Amino acid sequence: MYLLKAAKVILGFPGDVIKNGAVLVEGDKIIAAGEYSQISFLKDDQTKEIDLGDATLMPGLIDAHVHLGFDGSPNPVKEMMEATDYQLLTQMIYNAKLLLRSGVTTARELGARNFLDLVVKEAIEKGMAEGPSLLVSNRPITTTGGHCWYMGCECDNATEVRKAVREHAKAGADLIKIMATGGALTKGSSPWEARFTLEEMQAATNEAHTLGLKVASHAHGTPGIETSIEAGVDTIEHCSWFTENGIQYDEDQARKLIEKNIYVCPTTNISWKIDQRRITERIPQLKRMHEMGVKFIYGTDAGIPHVTHDKYVDGLEVLTYAGMTNGEILESATSLAAEALGVSDVTGSIQAGKRADLIAIEGDPLTDLAVLRNIQFVMTNGKIPSFVYGLAASKQALGNQI
Repeated sequence: MYLLKAAKVILGFPGDVIKNGAVLVEGDKIIAAGEYSQISFLKDDQTKEIDLGDATLMPGLIDAHVHLGFDGSPNPVKEMMEATDYQLLTQMIYNAKLLLRSGVTTARELGARNFLDLVVKEAIEKGMAEGPSLLVSNRPITTTGGHCWYMGCECDNATEVRKAVREHAKAGADLIKIMATGGALTKGSSPWEARFTLEEMQAATNEAHTLGLKVASHAHGTPGIETSIEAGVDTIEHCSWFTENGIQYDEDQARKLIEKNIYVCPTTNISWKIDQRRITERIPQLKRMHEMGVKFIYGTDAGIPHVTHDKYVDGLEVLTYAGMTNGEILESATSLAAEALGVSDVTGSIQAGKRADLIAIEGDPLTDLAVLRNIQFVMTNGKIPSFVYGLAASKQALGNQI
């Protein structure tokens, strides 16, 4: 067993903060959490106590939208298309470790070539690679020549869509990703255009839900957002409200997001800081949606141009412009994200019986999100990754555990 002691423990829900707290871990599960004076009585002679000092201990972060097969270079599509599967697999394993080093203990992989995401997931689960627990979607379902066609799953009618969903489920996908609109990274694919009909979108969601899988819809354009909502997807990625003539936010559709309990992953990231137009053009819509009660979950779209897998915090900071408090932002990256992804019974908060996915940082993220760059300690599935022993602030606390 491990007994983790910290000056502050954030449990993962608004207002749930414990001073002089501790978390007891046995195997891959959290056994108890509370004040150190109470929890310390539960340890035995074999328990390894780790004193994290003035750090804040909190649930491991969730990135609800990553692409391990993209490298964050200026042209990740070119790099992917020129790479062999062996080269791409190496890149994906490397990116998974970058996520973990950034405090991400759970990630949703939303588009990989040739089912390579399943290989990476298995390698992590078997301890052959270090990375977050993965929820994988396999190849995104797209139209012929549609967004990300080069990942290998082009469908042009409802029957083909249903078959693709079944093939992904058979292979071991945790969820389905469908490209409701075009995307900027694919030539000839306009982000504002709806690529699937309502019938085809419904074929995807009905088949996936029958098989117990959630559906994530890539939808930049307003028409694609509308068909995604009508079809009953579980999450909408980007939700940019693009049209050919600019952004046209539809508040009636936004209300339907709330009515149907559809979560939105706006994929804020460091590129929003680089391209200020995103702040000026999209933040007003995000702010209004937040005021209405739309549920935002956090995902970076890691791998796209200039968004490497170690730039997690920048997009969190962008969400402050939408009027979200630090507590709300942390919730979108932990407990609420777990809820949206269907794993809230497993992770996303510090509670007895949940997976021991934990991080410690220097400082208090409830007052300053930037401190999340100061990762002092990581535990995933009850295991301490090898790189943690090299973190300066952890050497003293972990020295007797090596």
